[in-house]
Amino acid sequence: MGFQTQVQQQQAPAVAGDFASANPRAAMPTPEGGFVAGTAGVTVGRFAWIQADGVTVLNSGSGKPDGFVHREQQALISTYLAESSNLIPKGFPITLMTSGDYFATANVSTAVLREKAFASLTDGSIQFAAAGSTISGYIETDFVCTVAAGLNELAVMSK
Repeated sequence: MGFQTQVQQQQAPAVAGDFASANPRAAMPTPEGGFVAGTAGVTVGRFAWIQADGVTVLNSGSGKPDGFVHREQQALISTYLAESSNLIPKGFPITLMTSGDYFATANVSTAVLREKAFASLTDGSIQFAAAGSTISGYIETDFVCTVAAGLNELAVMSK
């Protein structure tokens, strides 16, 4: 572990992928045996797509994503000497959430109230922008920003 370099006045509210409320939520129905992470693994707190085999899930795809990867303590720190990880290794089970309220990191831009969440087609990361916008390499999802956040901060998105 690295040496501590900063101290915050308040504890962080959550980690990307956490539930943001106790409101109703829904998961994608799974096949027998459930969904599993694909070859490169799947990152928690991002959107994901079910592959053609109906079982494998990846953070990349085409068209609207099939769901959001909720944090269920299923990620492992598998990189030598790493301090943290949100990567679910290949073959590990995954639950894809199709509705609910979740914490998500605004990776590319700030998150403004009522903006739509856009999913990266290459890594499932999230960018917020006005509904109907065209963002190269991203696709608009049905999730909406309900708690605004700055760049690289946690926003809340809901569907």
